[in-house]
Amino acid sequence: MDIVLRAAALYAFVIFVMRIIGRRELSSMTPLDLVLLIILGDAIQQGLTQDDYSVTGAVLAIGTIATLQVVTSYLSFRFPAMRKVFQGHPIVLVDHGKFVHRNLRRERMTEEEVAEEARQQQIASLDQVDWAILEANGSVSFIKKD
Repeated sequence: MDIVLRAAALYAFVIFVMRIIGRRELSSMTPLDLVLLIILGDAIQQGLTQDDYSVTGAVLAIGTIATLQVVTSYLSFRFPAMRKVFQGHPIVLVDHGKFVHRNLRRERMTEEEVAEEARQQQIASLDQVDWAILEANGSVSFIKKD
């Protein structure tokens, strides 16, 4: 039972940390981010199973985390308010061709990063953009002017 409680607590902590890190950082991993995830995984494993190296302990830990993932997914599907908690919601970065600086600060993005995203989607200038929206998955969608 101890492993199940630790797994549930660590699952909640990881969800919390991922929401704080922000969606932009999660969508574009750098080598440093990869190293951080490996270290994070190792640290979580040590806290999860402590000195229990049994197959039963591993099955309990993995089963608990998998169950929590399914429950989280169901709650996000069934209740829109929970979807905002677990997944976030789209945020407007450019509104009618003008940057929304409050939202850029909130997401810790620069104007140059938005322009880079636009160029990657074959948009030469933000003058062509009516809306730029940071989606819940971390990608940026652009809606061109008519």
